[in-house]
Amino acid sequence: MRQAVLLVLLLLLMPLSGCFGQTEATPESEIESMYPDIYDRHTLEWNWTGSYARVLQDGPHQPLPVQEAFIEVDTTGTWEGGPNTAEVHLSYWLPSNTEVGEQVPVIAIVSPYFDYGSPGSQSTPTNVVGAGRGEFIYDNFIPHGYALAQVAVFATEESTGCFDYRGDGEGQGIHEAVEWLGTQNWSNGHVAIYGKSYEGATAWEAAAQGSEYLKTIVPISGTTALGPLLYKNGSAEARSQVMHSNYGGSILDYDSDDLDNMCGDVVEGFLAGPTRYGLGELDPYMDNYYDERSHIDKALGKYNGSIYWVQGMQDWNVDPHQVFGGPPGTHWYQAYIDAGYEVGGMLGQWEHNYPDQWTKHNNQESGYGGEAIQNMTRWDWGQDLFEWMEYYLKGIGERPALHAQIQRNDGEWRIEETWPPADLEWQPASCAASGSVGSSSTVVVACDAMSMEHDTHISGLPTLHLDVTPSFDGGQIFAELRDAETGLRFGHATMDVRYHAGGYDAQTVVPFAPITMLMEFQGMDVILPAGHALEIVLTQSGEDYLPPACSNTCPITVNSGELTLPVIDRDGSTILITPQGEDAANNQ
Repeated sequence: MRQAVLLVLLLLLMPLSGCFGQTEATPESEIESMYPDIYDRHTLEWNWTGSYARVLQDGPHQPLPVQEAFIEVDTTGTWEGGPNTAEVHLSYWLPSNTEVGEQVPVIAIVSPYFDYGSPGSQSTPTNVVGAGRGEFIYDNFIPHGYALAQVAVFATEESTGCFDYRGDGEGQGIHEAVEWLGTQNWSNGHVAIYGKSYEGATAWEAAAQGSEYLKTIVPISGTTALGPLLYKNGSAEARSQVMHSNYGGSILDYDSDDLDNMCGDVVEGFLAGPTRYGLGELDPYMDNYYDERSHIDKALGKYNGSIYWVQGMQDWNVDPHQVFGGPPGTHWYQAYIDAGYEVGGMLGQWEHNYPDQWTKHNNQESGYGGEAIQNMTRWDWGQDLFEWMEYYLKGIGERPALHAQIQRNDGEWRIEETWPPADLEWQPASCAASGSVGSSSTVVVACDAMSMEHDTHISGLPTLHLDVTPSFDGGQIFAELRDAETGLRFGHATMDVRYHAGGYDAQTVVPFAPITMLMEFQGMDVILPAGHALEIVLTQSGEDYLPPACSNTCPITVNSGELTLPVIDRDGSTILITPQGEDAANNQ
């Protein structure tokens, strides 16, 4: 009898022997991947007949009819003079496998743009699949067993409450929507937020709330903080004066219900732009307004999910500094990696567009991504994101490679472990600078060639430290870096002299007392041909920035300057050939 019992025990333990180290596990390198290698994607057949990228293989499930929900939120004390309760409205589409009891993850688009615009010309409501962004998820992901949700932020579409532009109230409503989506009986409890621009900002607003159900965010040129969006080192973008009012005007229906939207927080927003522009360091009150609307710093350490960061390197709407900027000495992309987050990146030379938005890519000019157009559109974006979502929302497949796919200004893609690259070397450029920068005067800084023998690959955020003498407590310098031989634009930096230390804090400037302006260029990945020199053109304002509030009365004398470049050397082994067929739309 004892022998029989021992025999049974041995038979039961045999399948478990590997768990106790008796059998070596198969090395991960020997396990065949579920997906084609990223370096082989250019050899595959892709569907590029539509207006957005498609996955390699369509899924088996059908979308069910749209459903809608209203989520009541306790907003007591949320808004000054606002209601104590408000509702968030959302619409959602489930895949057909939920009919047999399967639970599925949710990809949400959270936006103010449903039913957005003046009466008679509004965009579609939440219960209509949104053009582009919604269709991309609907066609690619619902068939593979995902739900799609479209969520209207407070005071937009059928959601009630105050239009608290990027504020705490808006974040509260987004959080409640995520909680609702994560706890439905058809949900597996895993939620992603996907979207561009404001819809990328809502991803960061949600991350800052720390919901346990939010497992990944995919901000595409998404705003991370409002202050740095509108003011780069104190330099004001033109839209900074009307940003809040523009949104407010477009969500109003011009009826009695609009009074419910106009809370004290809304009124404060109308004052934020003009006050900061005119007063600068004398405007401590509005710090509270902008601090409330900074989300990337609040999410760090509170959010418990992954990040797929997508950014246009030529984006002037939500510029690369929203990803690679931060307080002096901080670059957010790397800060999140250093904090232990799982981060991936796709960084193309496009403007304020999706990676696969080929109709917009075709419109870019020389020096603003135009040289990269032939290789710009990512027709594999749907597959790339699918592999990411399968892992982080379903636990299927191996963990995605946490790398940065970066496109150089000449169109070449490559893969880096992170960006800016960790192995970059800082090289000073020999430059000569002097003269006065004012409303009608420009200074051209001439720099020697970096190398006569080989091309110079600049990858990161160059710095320009200018020793200047201001004539006023105010003034501004806009710097554009160019190839001196061809005039090709590489990138730009801008700074109000009151923010000469960099970052978000202004200091009073004493007229005619020399100071150093610590300027940092927007992120760039560019190639300077061998033997070519650089030049920096210094003007009072440039592109879409306002001139300084002191206008014609505050020229700045430039005494000298020091340009330092982040330089890398690559052997070509990480070049990524992307799918670009002869019939692909961006080649037409």
